[in-house]
Amino acid sequence: MSQIQGQDTTAPAATGVSPPTVIVIGAGIIGLTCAIKLQAALAEHPDLRGTEVMVVAREWPDSVAGAASTHSVDYASMWAGAHVRPIPAVSDQLRREAGWLKQTVAEFDRQADAEPWCGITRTTGVEFLDEPDEYYGIRGMSGLQQESGLRGWRTLPPSELPSGVQMGLEYETFCINAPMYCEHLLRKFVLDGGKTMRKELKSELEAYTLLERALLVVDASGVGFGDPKCFPTRGQTVLTNLSVARTVTRRHSDGSWSFLIPRFFNGGTIVGGTREPQDWRSEPDLSTRTRVLAAGLALEPYAQPMALQDEAKGTDSVMVISDVVGRRPTRRGGRTGWVIHAYGAGARGYEISWGLAEEAVEMAMALL
Repeated sequence: MSQIQGQDTTAPAATGVSPPTVIVIGAGIIGLTCAIKLQAALAEHPDLRGTEVMVVAREWPDSVAGAASTHSVDYASMWAGAHVRPIPAVSDQLRREAGWLKQTVAEFDRQADAEPWCGITRTTGVEFLDEPDEYYGIRGMSGLQQESGLRGWRTLPPSELPSGVQMGLEYETFCINAPMYCEHLLRKFVLDGGKTMRKELKSELEAYTLLERALLVVDASGVGFGDPKCFPTRGQTVLTNLSVARTVTRRHSDGSWSFLIPRFFNGGTIVGGTREPQDWRSEPDLSTRTRVLAAGLALEPYAQPMALQDEAKGTDSVMVISDVVGRRPTRRGGRTGWVIHAYGAGARGYEISWGLAEEAVEMAMALL
């Protein structure tokens, strides 16, 4: 799970050659949101005006899914389905993440109105649970709404449930066209005076050697640098030419998941998917594609528009734009120090991005 903590370092002595700078490592969703929040906080502080923010990363949001790309499987922000699907806060860590989620939902809501071109779309979320946890009954719809900040919760009647599903939920949520949104955040950061550097770092401390007046480092590198508690969670999905109007998720009795995630703004639909901890495979598996597509098309009645008027509604009628494999950076446990570490969010990077960034920036401003 994601952690925000610090690690003692000693920056080089200031020489006055370069402006004081905070360095953010990583240009994924967490790095970009941290960088933008830092820009705003520094601009508002009278003693820190003139302090710059630089993002240093190996890979950047610069392509369209399905087109030629140099992104590696570890640049997970570009491959994300990126819908907001709340998780009941049944542990201390999940309660912390629920707070970040609620802040992120509020920011997505604001951006959808103020920046409708950014890649965020309000839509309906539908969730099917073959074996619902007792938490859903204990908290109820009002509790889930309060916890997540998402509105419009209702329990679906039995007539709207597929065979084998015990509980269905519906709520108002957001889908994010991930490549489009990351490109938007990067443009916003640069236009507000942010600096960028394409470089592969070997250590978070190496960032201090890049500038003479580096004040602080925020490590949003995804996997950290040699962190033994960080590991990949492989995900395989299929980007298709299908068109659906809402995001639909089903948790099967065996613990696996199926989902449909529309990428609005002509981004197709993500059909998924897998969650495979400690799996380092980078190439798509064709048998997994077949299974994922079949399960996605079985999400009735929401899959009906996907079949492109094919009465058989089989996978042969679906155009596969791209097999998508991403290794989500995941972390368990804590870390101490003064470099601010903000990585290891697993599959929840988009959902908790702005809340996590807010906490990281509060810590950064206190240190600065």
